Amino acid sequence: MIKRLISLLLIAVTFTLASCSASMSGLQRYTDAIDGYQFLYPNGWMPVEVQNASDGVDVVYRDFIERTENLSVIISEVNENKDLSDLGSPTDVGYRFMKMVNQNQDSGRNAELISADKREVDGKDYYILEYRVKLGEDQYRHNLASVVTNNGKLFTFNISTKESRWDNVSELFRIVANSFSLASY
Repeated sequence: MIKRLISLLLIAVTFTLASCSASMSGLQRYTDAIDGYQFLYPNGWMPVEVQNASDGVDVVYRDFIERTENLSVIISEVNENKDLSDLGSPTDVGYRFMKMVNQNQDSGRNAELISADKREVDGKDYYILEYRVKLGEDQYRHNLASVVTNNGKLFTFNISTKESRWDNVSELFRIVANSFSLASY
């Protein structure tokens, strides 16, 4: 009787643990030991070599099937003594980025800040910024960015898709954007 009860308990624990890991099973971990950051990315996404990339682009991944979905990490220099809060609130930083995009009239892009939040991981502040970007007539993209500073560097993680796909991938993209963090090793 006791053996049967223990067996049932072990089976229940096994199923519980399996269902917990199933929600993360569609994700892979990327770790950059040189620059000191990590993030999760969806299965089926591949690293991309970007020709003529902007300064600071460190890594780019793209969905193998839905090729318009991608993520990137950009590393910029900032004053070594500045924390993220020294650059402003999440909304301040979000609006500053939006203005940079909108000032470049030649690109035809127009960004709209949807939300700006702060989260803390291991004592570090991260800003999570959500944008809708108009690329041209009736062409929109939806972007999530996670921003953090460390040792004179500003890390910007961005993941985006076509607006028409946003409802299908928003939950996954939020998990991925919130997974971005400075590596602790």
